[in-house]
Amino acid sequence: MKNYTRIVEEGRNLQYEEMEHAAKRLFSEEANVEEMAAFLVALSKKGETATEVAALASVMTSHAIEMDVPSARYLDNCGTGGDGSNSFNISTTSAFVLAGAGVHVAKHGNRKVTSAAGSQDVLDVLGIHSRFTTDDMGRMLREEGLAFLFAPIVHPKMKRIGEVRAMIGKPTIFNLVGPLTNPIPLETQFTGINRPDFIMEYASVMRMIGRERALVVSGAGGLDEASLAGQNSFVLMDKGDLIPFSLTAEDVGLSYAPLSAIRGGSPEENAAMIRSVLQGERGPRFDTVVFNAGLGLFTNGMADSIQEGIELATDSILSGNALRKLKAVVAFSEQIGQEAMVK
Repeated sequence: MKNYTRIVEEGRNLQYEEMEHAAKRLFSEEANVEEMAAFLVALSKKGETATEVAALASVMTSHAIEMDVPSARYLDNCGTGGDGSNSFNISTTSAFVLAGAGVHVAKHGNRKVTSAAGSQDVLDVLGIHSRFTTDDMGRMLREEGLAFLFAPIVHPKMKRIGEVRAMIGKPTIFNLVGPLTNPIPLETQFTGINRPDFIMEYASVMRMIGRERALVVSGAGGLDEASLAGQNSFVLMDKGDLIPFSLTAEDVGLSYAPLSAIRGGSPEENAAMIRSVLQGERGPRFDTVVFNAGLGLFTNGMADSIQEGIELATDSILSGNALRKLKAVVAFSEQIGQEAMVK
C-alpha cells in the first residue's frame, strides 16, 4: 500500500491493474488502517481518474453479497454525497416518488459519513429500519418495487473501510464509487456528483461497468443533485454515447430557489420535510424532488423527455401514490420486524 501511496503522492495516475491491486489490499483484513487512510487522502489530493474509480468499483462489487431478484429495468438514484450542502434527503424522497410512478428502484444508502443525516438515519425515523437481510431486501423489491439496500449489509467487507472514512472525515474515492457498486444488475442509473469537472469521466465509468443508460448531474452550487439554484451540468450516457448538456430549473418550468431553501437538519427534521413533500406541500423542496425524480424517470425510459418526467413525478405525489409507497414500505418494515421477533 505504501508503494501505491508514494506513486499517487508523486502525481502519477494508477493504471487499472495497479488500482485493482491496491483496492484488493484495501479490502484485506491485514491492511494497516493508517496506510489505508494515507492512500485514500493521497488519491483525493491528486484527483481520482475514471480508470481508478472503475477498478475500485469492480473490486468492491466483487465483494458484495449477491441478491436473487426478478428481472426488471432497475434504477438506482443515489448520489455520491459529500457535497457539504446539508440539504434534506432529496434522493431518498425521490425514490418514493419514482416507485410511486412505477419505476423499480433499488437504492443504495448508508448512515451519515460526511453529512448531518444519511439516508438510513432518516429512514429509521420514518419507520423503515436497517435490520433487513439481503433476502428481506429482495422480497421488498419484489413486493413493493422499491428497496433500500443498506450498504453495511450488502457490503459486509466495507466495515473497516467505513471506519477509515469516518476517521478521515472528508469525501474520498469511496464517495464516487459507492453508487457504482449496487449488487443488483442495473440497466439504468441516475446519480449526482459535486464535481462538475468529473461528470464526463463519471459517465464513462458508467459505460465501463455496463450500464445501458445513465445520467450524471453536478448541480448548481456544488449539489450532488439537480438544483434550483442555477445551471446544472449533465452527461447522458445512452447505449455507449456520451451527451453533455446543461439545464436550469426555469428551463423545465420550475422556479429558481437558493440552496438555503432546501437545507436540512437532524434526521427528525429531514423526515418531517420528506413527509411534507410527499403530502403535496408545494415550494422549493417539492420542486427539487420532482426535478430529480423527473430526471430519474427520463433516465429509466418511462418518460420521453425531462419535462414529461417532471409531470409524471408531480402526478406521483399529487395522486397520493408516492405517499402510499412510503406507507407500504413502512408497513413492510414493521412486518419483517414482527417476523424476526417470532423467530
